[in-house]
Amino acid sequence: MIRRNSKTDSGALSGCLATTPRQRPGACPAGGPGAQNGGVLEMSREEFEELVAEALDRIPPELTALMDNIAIFVEDEPDPAGPELLGLYEGIPLTERGDWYAGVLPDRITIYRNPTLRISETYEHVVEEVEITVVHEIAHHFGIDDERLHELGYG
Repeated sequence: MIRRNSKTDSGALSGCLATTPRQRPGACPAGGPGAQNGGVLEMSREEFEELVAEALDRIPPELTALMDNIAIFVEDEPDPAGPELLGLYEGIPLTERGDWYAGVLPDRITIYRNPTLRISETYEHVVEEVEITVVHEIAHHFGIDDERLHELGYG
């Protein structure tokens, strides 16, 4: 799971996303992306879904061939009752599946558009965050925990 800790005054990221704190962007310069909406970048759902698809395309084929019974979704917002997430893996990791694993619903990876746009200062930052989030959540499908993902730079 990737989340942003909304309890810090600085807007720094914690949890699974950043190995070093990043500041939440302030208002963009006049005329820049997001200048009319409090500094949040604007990107259509279709454009964001394309970035997720491109991030998936960059995963080595040797790994995607091993992915099993998984569906990937893009949603605008996470559950408002929970933390501010960038992505979420829900399912049974490959490392925990046994002979009993049959007839179950697919694992689900959800990438959240609006939280990603809220923490991104530029289009390039959105691309980077999407790629980190996609890799992070797929790693959970393979049974890799948050501690190891931090070590690998995908925390």
